[in-house]
Parts: sequence; C-alpha cells; structure tokens
Amino acid sequence: MPPRAVPLSLEAEHEARPASTTQRFDDADLSAPRLDSATLLCGQKTVQISHNGFVYKLQATKLGKLILTK
Repeated sequence: MPPRAVPLSLEAEHEARPASTTQRFDDADLSAPRLDSATLLCGQKTVQISHNGFVYKLQATKLGKLILTK
C-alpha cells in the first residue's frame, strides 16, 4: 500500500481551531497541531506509519479506540 500524505489544509485547520476548545488533559500541549483520526486513517480501518526507520500500525477498533503497534 503506498504511503498517504496528510493534507496541507490541516495546518490551516489547526490555526482556525477556536480557543475555547475543551482539552481532555490539563497538561495538553496547545502548541502541537491537532489531527483528526479520520484524516489520519484516510477512510481505512488500519494505516501504516513510518517513523525513524520503523513501521507502525495505527488501527481503529469497533469501540472507537485507537491502537498503535510496532
């Protein structure tokens, strides 16, 4: 499966996010961009992510949770 690129429009979405968005954790890094899982998964249940020479699998479960495995 060929790698899928994250759309450049995500940067614009990050900038346009309202300041009143509720954070799940008090110590969340507000300077980090927030990516929607549907965007990362590209309409699939599972995608592969390359990072520092390793390939990881990101999977959405039937219960709506995400699992990242090496």
